Amino acid sequence: MKWLVALLMTSAVWQGAAAGEEIASSPTLSRIVSTGEITIGHRTSEAPFSYLVNDQPTGYAIDLCLNVIEGLEETLGLGDLKVNYVPVTPANRFILVRNGEVDIECGVTTNTPERRRQAAFSYPHFLTATRYVSLAEQHMDSLQDLAGRSVVSTTGTINIAQLNELNRTEGLAISVMLSRNHEEAFDMVASGQASAFVMDEVLLAGLVSSAVDPAAFHISQATLSSAEPYGLMMPPDDPVFVELVNKELRNIYQSETIHTLYEKWFLQPLPPDNRVLNLPLAPALAAIFANPEQYIE
Repeated sequence: MKWLVALLMTSAVWQGAAAGEEIASSPTLSRIVSTGEITIGHRTSEAPFSYLVNDQPTGYAIDLCLNVIEGLEETLGLGDLKVNYVPVTPANRFILVRNGEVDIECGVTTNTPERRRQAAFSYPHFLTATRYVSLAEQHMDSLQDLAGRSVVSTTGTINIAQLNELNRTEGLAISVMLSRNHEEAFDMVASGQASAFVMDEVLLAGLVSSAVDPAAFHISQATLSSAEPYGLMMPPDDPVFVELVNKELRNIYQSETIHTLYEKWFLQPLPPDNRVLNLPLAPALAAIFANPEQYIE
């Protein structure tokens, strides 16, 4: 029995020393440990990923981050961290992460080569393509149907670049309009100010499902991009923190937790109005959950 106690003590000491080395080599973890706090960047209205219900951040990406934080607390022996929430927008999210005002952004940020020069990303937690929404009565569905029309997208997103590229390469003479947020853009389509709103298909689905008359809107079959990954965004130049976050995500992905979370946010009624997105788990995303290491940029 004495040898077992000694072995356990030695193991605990070794684990504590290893955790100490990881913390010391990570600016983000060092700050978290010194303050006893971790800061989540969240969106205010991007259901089902990151939005507010009764002024409280909630959603699929928020749940993922909270599970990651619990894992970090256990792995590093940090105790209970205080979780702070900071709202972010497409326009300021990179600045807040880069400046250390946000430790991990839990939302709908697409991982692209250009963006990896500004921030670090976790394994993907969702895949989505870019499409457009229009009024059903307009009978728009192809990319050519956008020709000569006013089309809106949100400031600070990759969707604007995709729309401008389409406009340039296809010579569609689209009048590109900018909105401050997704709700404003969707309202512009609903009111007839814009013929279409270009955005990630899953976000368009959420907006349509929450409309007074969802049948009044149509999401195009035509896409402006292939399926692209959302990732949790973290400060650049902190590979230790990224590796630990990915380690916790891998544990989540390879347990029942990820399937429970996915079903909760994509197949069950969403708070506060109990709408259902009904988006089954895509095979490509299921493959990432089964083997997240396959997707490393």
